[in-house]
Amino acid sequence: MSKHLKSSRISVPDIRARKGHEKIVCLTAYTAPMAAILDPHVDLILVGDTVGMVFHGLPSTVGVTLDMMIMHGKAVMRGASHALVVVDMPFGTYESSPQQAFESAARIMAETGCQAVKVEACEGIAETVAFLSGRGIPVVGHVGLRPQAINIDGGFKTKGRTADERARVLTEAHAVAEAGAFSIVVEGVASDLADQITNEIPVPTIGIGASPKCDGQILVTDDMIGLFEWTPKFVRRYADLRTTISNAVGEYANDVRSGQFPGPAEIYTLKVG
Repeated sequence: MSKHLKSSRISVPDIRARKGHEKIVCLTAYTAPMAAILDPHVDLILVGDTVGMVFHGLPSTVGVTLDMMIMHGKAVMRGASHALVVVDMPFGTYESSPQQAFESAARIMAETGCQAVKVEACEGIAETVAFLSGRGIPVVGHVGLRPQAINIDGGFKTKGRTADERARVLTEAHAVAEAGAFSIVVEGVASDLADQITNEIPVPTIGIGASPKCDGQILVTDDMIGLFEWTPKFVRRYADLRTTISNAVGEYANDVRSGQFPGPAEIYTLKVG
């Protein structure tokens, strides 16, 4: 059992205080059972908009709705009592104005009970982060590869390999941190750029396809436990549950077809007397 297991939930100040000290362990969850499994081991659970691809079979995160995020956020909060829970704000729910962002974030926090929301970098995002933070909504920023911008970028492409991209990502990271974000996800960037961001901004960085020098790391749990045939380069598989599940289902199917399931141990009999 993790040495971090406590009776009280990890807080936003707890995460912020990890900067430059103990590494922050983060994973995604979308259901109560998975959240309960992760909860003793991690510091932060992200209810990511990756739920659209991982759970609902969508081609990208763009089709995820606020109602979907709230539904899954509620489920995760039922399963987690230790980790800080952060819910992604989906595409189209925060970009048009700080007021729109506040209304969406307030609904997420009120209906799920989560501790924070996450927003991807976009035009005017620093103003939005400041607006939310000033009104009691803790915010995690997200710079580098932005899954919600897939249609602009033409795919999931690594960032920070050109001078212009480096300057933009670095500027966004500084702006979001200065606006009040308590942590920033740095995704799919050149490792030296991730190192520079980590060294220069005053809040923790959470890397995904970035650098081991980030203040913490996050992966999509379903990738990490091997539920998909293909995973990004930055994923390390710690299990092969796809094969395990397939083998188990195959054995079950064979037992049903051969009449071996259910057996005496799995059926009920009439009680006499």
